[in-house]
Amino acid sequence: MVAHVFNTPDETGMWKLLEQSEDTRPPRPGEAREGTIVRISPDSLLVNIGLKADGIIPPTEMRSLTPEMLSAMKLGEAITVTVVDSENKEGQVVLSWDRARIERDWDDIKSVSETGQTVKCKVTGYNRGGLVAYVGNIQGFIPLSQLSSAPKADAPDDTGAYLAPMIGKILTTKVLEINRLRNRVVLSERQASQENRAQQKDRLLKELEVGKTVKGKVSGISSFGVFVNLGGANGLIHISELAWEQVKNPEDMVKVGDEIEVYVLKIDVDTKKIALSLKRTQQEPWALAEGKYKEGQLVNATITRLTNFGAFAKLDSGMEGLIHISELSEKRVTNPNEVVKEGDAVTLKLLKVEPDKRRMALSLRQAAEEQAVASYRASLQTDDKQKSLETGVTNNG
Repeated sequence: MVAHVFNTPDETGMWKLLEQSEDTRPPRPGEAREGTIVRISPDSLLVNIGLKADGIIPPTEMRSLTPEMLSAMKLGEAITVTVVDSENKEGQVVLSWDRARIERDWDDIKSVSETGQTVKCKVTGYNRGGLVAYVGNIQGFIPLSQLSSAPKADAPDDTGAYLAPMIGKILTTKVLEINRLRNRVVLSERQASQENRAQQKDRLLKELEVGKTVKGKVSGISSFGVFVNLGGANGLIHISELAWEQVKNPEDMVKVGDEIEVYVLKIDVDTKKIALSLKRTQQEPWALAEGKYKEGQLVNATITRLTNFGAFAKLDSGMEGLIHISELSEKRVTNPNEVVKEGDAVTLKLLKVEPDKRRMALSLRQAAEEQAVASYRASLQTDDKQKSLETGVTNNG
């Protein structure tokens, strides 16, 4: 038995017929339509939306169309419009470019919100609660609490002084809330900024290498160290890594805003912490000790701190050594401050130098003795010269 095959239109043709039938249905106010531009003038556009008569976009419905955008349009160009009125007095369908664009902007904002992306907005004004900003043609609001840094809401004078200069600026934000019925969009510049910093920090953590020297700017100082901005993330120089000698106050070493070179000491990817060092960008003083200093040598130094067992003194090279309490004076000393004070400039004798242990033994007592002997010998030589002169003068009458 032979099956009969009936001729039917192909699927492509069928869908075209359906599309054409939908295009020719009567337009309803508020609906979006696709059309093509058939005439362009400075105050209106004629658009073919598939009806017998072309629709018109009057000047009141194309205010968001800038002169530059209008001059760039071409005949036959496809655009999306919104139906305002199905028929005006002239029998034309009234269309809107502005309303269609607003609908597209709402769709874009919704898409951005769902995907978690950031969106740029332009600040147009402010009030006590925050900033008014537009995303395309949609008005949004950035609460004061959603700005990266701003005065508290209970300080209106400070708020105005801070927010006024922001008018006209383009900010990158995250969408917090969308309410289409109430035309409400709430944005957050703070969240976008935090996300950007986190991304920059992740990038920096991948690029940094332990043992490398990098440039940064001092962003903060605390009692335990210095924070340095490396261009996207902060690293910490612990107070013990600021200098080879002991540092009491980090502010004595650097100031906020200083540009410095730092050594990458450690990177913890899990905690996203970066440990830095300032002293390791300079040669360690102890590396030069063996060739520069010898036992028995007299050196100039400054008393840095006192302990119950002696005093520490820093040499001109930056190395620090100990003057044991027994080496402070010939007399018996119960407290080092009986002999020296912090900041005193003194001459000391090197008793022992151990570069490998970063240790140095010094003596104030023995240095004083040597200086006294040298002074006595010098005075004897002076006396001998004086006597020789006197004898010569006498012998010569």
